[in-house]
Amino acid sequence: MNKLKVALCITELDWGGAERCLVRLATGLDREHFEPTIYCLAPPPKGEINCLAPLEEAGIPVHCLGGKNKWHFPLVLHRLTALLKKNRPDVVQSFLFHANLMAAVAAHRAGVRPVISGIRVAEHRSNAPFWASRFTDRWIDRYVCVSRSVADFYRTKTRISSDKLLVIPNGIDLGDYPLPNPRPADLSSQGISNERRLVCFVGRLEPQKGVQWLVETAGEWLEKMPDCDLLIVGDGPQRGLLEEIVVSQNISDRVHFAGRRADVPQILARCELLVLPSAWEGMPNVVMEAMASGLPVVACEVEGVSELLGPDAAPQVIAHGDTAALSEKILALLADPELAQTLGLENRCRIGQNFALSSMICSYQQLWESLAVDPKKS
Repeated sequence: MNKLKVALCITELDWGGAERCLVRLATGLDREHFEPTIYCLAPPPKGEINCLAPLEEAGIPVHCLGGKNKWHFPLVLHRLTALLKKNRPDVVQSFLFHANLMAAVAAHRAGVRPVISGIRVAEHRSNAPFWASRFTDRWIDRYVCVSRSVADFYRTKTRISSDKLLVIPNGIDLGDYPLPNPRPADLSSQGISNERRLVCFVGRLEPQKGVQWLVETAGEWLEKMPDCDLLIVGDGPQRGLLEEIVVSQNISDRVHFAGRRADVPQILARCELLVLPSAWEGMPNVVMEAMASGLPVVACEVEGVSELLGPDAAPQVIAHGDTAALSEKILALLADPELAQTLGLENRCRIGQNFALSSMICSYQQLWESLAVDPKKS
C-alpha cells in the first residue's frame, strides 16, 4: 500500500499555538501510511525557540518559501504552486488565514485535490478571511474548525455550506504534563523565590489576548494576595506598553515578564492558576495545557473555552471586560486551595477523556483517507 502524501501548509513556524499543534500532528502521524511534508510561507524562523527544529528532528521535509510581507505574495504563490506540481500530494491541509488562501490558489493552479482549510480562530478584527473564503470556496473540499463555536461563527460569516464544515478539536498528550511534575520551572532568574505563589498568563502580547486589561487590573487582586505574583510568559508588540503600565502602577516587584519560553509544562507546574483574558479565540491551546497540568483557569467566555471546560465552566469563566468578575474569580480560587485543586483535577480528567492527542491525529488521518479516495465523501 502506497503512503498517502500529505502537504501541510502553514503561515510561519514560530512558537505559537497553531504552529505547535501542527508539530504534534505531523510528528504523531502513522508514518507507515502517511508521508507529511511541511510548506511554510515565511522564511525559516529566527531564534532558538521555534517549531522548525522538532520537524527536522522527526525527518519531516520542510520548505520555507521566504514570504516576509504582502508584496511577496506573487513569489510565494509561484514557489508553492511549483512545489505542489512537483511533489503531487494526495491531500493538501492548510492552517491559518494566509496559508489557507495561498494553499487553495496554489493547489488549484497545480491541479491538486482535495484541499482542506484549517479554521483555528473566530477572527473579529477583519472581514478579509471571510471574503477570501468566499472566493476560494470552489477549490476547497472541507473546512476543519477547532471548535463548534468556531464552526458556527464561520458559517454565519461566510454562508459556506454546513456540509463542508466539520470540527476536529485540538489534542494534547497528558504524558507531556506529568502530575505532579518532577521538574517545575526554576524562576529564580526572574527574581521569583520558591515561596511566591504564581498566577500566570501565557500567550502573545497583543490586543486580542487582553493582557493590557489584565495588567491594568492586577493591582487590585495582588494587593489582597501579598504572597502572590503575576507571571507573564510570551512576547509581542504590546510588551513595552505593558511594562510601562506595570511601572506606573508601582507593581513592578509583583509582575514578572518571562518572555518567550519553551518550557511551558514546567512553567505551569510552578503556577497555581492560569488567566486568559482574551477578547476572542478558537480553542485556546494554553487553556488545554493548563487543564492538562491540573490547574484551574480564569478565562473569558470566548470561542472554545466552555467547550474545553465543560460542566466545570461556571466557576472558571467570565465575560470579557467584566473587571469585577475577573478579580473575584482569581481571588476565589487563590483563597480556596481545595476548590482550586478539585477544579484542576477535573480539568485534567476532562482533557484525557475528550481532547487526547491520539484522537485528534486519528480524526485527521480518517478525513484525509476518505477525501483522497473521493472528495465528495465526508
